[in-house]
Amino acid sequence: MTQYKLYYVYDPMCSWCWGFQPVWKQITEALEGVIEVQYVVGGLAPDSNEPMPIEMQQQIASYWKKIESFLGTEFNYEFWTKNSPRRSTYPSCRAALAARKQNQEVAMVSAIQKAYYLEAKNPSDDHILLELAQDLGLNIERFKEDYFSDALNQALFDEIKYARSIGGNSFPSLFVHTSDSIIELPINYQDAKETIEQVKQLLSLK
Repeated sequence: MTQYKLYYVYDPMCSWCWGFQPVWKQITEALEGVIEVQYVVGGLAPDSNEPMPIEMQQQIASYWKKIESFLGTEFNYEFWTKNSPRRSTYPSCRAALAARKQNQEVAMVSAIQKAYYLEAKNPSDDHILLELAQDLGLNIERFKEDYFSDALNQALFDEIKYARSIGGNSFPSLFVHTSDSIIELPINYQDAKETIEQVKQLLSLK
C-alpha cells in the first residue's frame, strides 16, 4: 500500500483552506495509518512589495464573508485596517517548506492561518513568519537559513510546478495517487465522510 498517497494541495494564506481546516482535520485523523498524506504547496500569489489595491482588499474580504456565512469560519476583519496588505503568499509557502525540514509543516501552516485569520497579523511579512517559527520552538537559526536560501526558493518553484502538473490549480485540492494514476477528489467543505469513503473505495478497503 506504500505506493498510495493522498495529496493535499494548499496555500497557507488561502481562505478556503482555512474554511476547510476542520473537515480536513477529521479526514486526516480518520485516514491515519490507512494512507500516507503528503502536503503540496500550491503557491497562490508570488512575492510582491506592492500594496494591495483597495478593490482587491474588498474582493478578498467578500470571500471571507462568503466562507463565514457558508461554513461558520471565524475571521478577524481588523487585518484590513491593522496592516498594509500585499498580494504575496510565497513567503508563507517558504515558511511551510522550511518548517517541513524540521517535521513541523502542519504546525506551521496552522500557526500561519491562526495569525492571519484570527490575530490579524500579516504572514506576507518575514518577521511575522520568523516569530511563528520561534513560537513553535523550531531551531530558529536553521529555519532562517532555510527560509532565506536559494535552494528552498527553488524547491518552492518545483513544488508549485508539480502541483500544477497533477491538476492542483485551485486550493484546497485533493488527489489520490494510486499505483498507476492520480485521481482528483471533489472537495466537500461540510462533510468529511464523503472524502474518507472515496479514499477507502480507491484503496479497496471499504
